[in-house]
Amino acid sequence: MVRMNVLADSLRTICNGEKRSKRQVLIRPCSKVTIKFLTVMMRHGYIGEFEIVDDHRGGKIVVNLNGRINKCGVISPRFDVALPEIEKWTSNLLPSRQFGYVVLTTSGGIMDHEEARRKHLGGKILGFFF
Repeated sequence: MVRMNVLADSLRTICNGEKRSKRQVLIRPCSKVTIKFLTVMMRHGYIGEFEIVDDHRGGKIVVNLNGRINKCGVISPRFDVALPEIEKWTSNLLPSRQFGYVVLTTSGGIMDHEEARRKHLGGKILGFFF
C-alpha cells in the first residue's frame, strides 16, 4: 500500500501513542516537513526530544512523548490562509485561545500561527496540535 500523506501518518502515530500512554513512538518514513512540524511541537513543549535514525531507506524518527498532547492532526487539502483569516482558522480548530497551535507553511518556513502573525506572513495550513 502506498502512503498518501506521511505527515498525517506520523501525527496519527503520535496521537495514538499519547492515548496509550507510551513514552516513545517510532515514526517511519520521515520527511523534512515532518521534522519541521515536530520541531515546532518540541519548541512549545508538547513533545520531548526526537532522534532521526537514517537507515538508508525512508528514515525513522524516535519521538519522546511527555503526555501533553490532547489531539493533533493534519488539514488536507493545504488551504491558503491569508493573514486576516488566521484568526478564523484558529477559532475553528482549537478549543481555546489560551492553548494550542495551528501550524502554517509560509515563505519564511514552517511556523505556528502566532509566529506567522508576528512576522506578518500568510501561507498554507499544515495542521494543528493542542
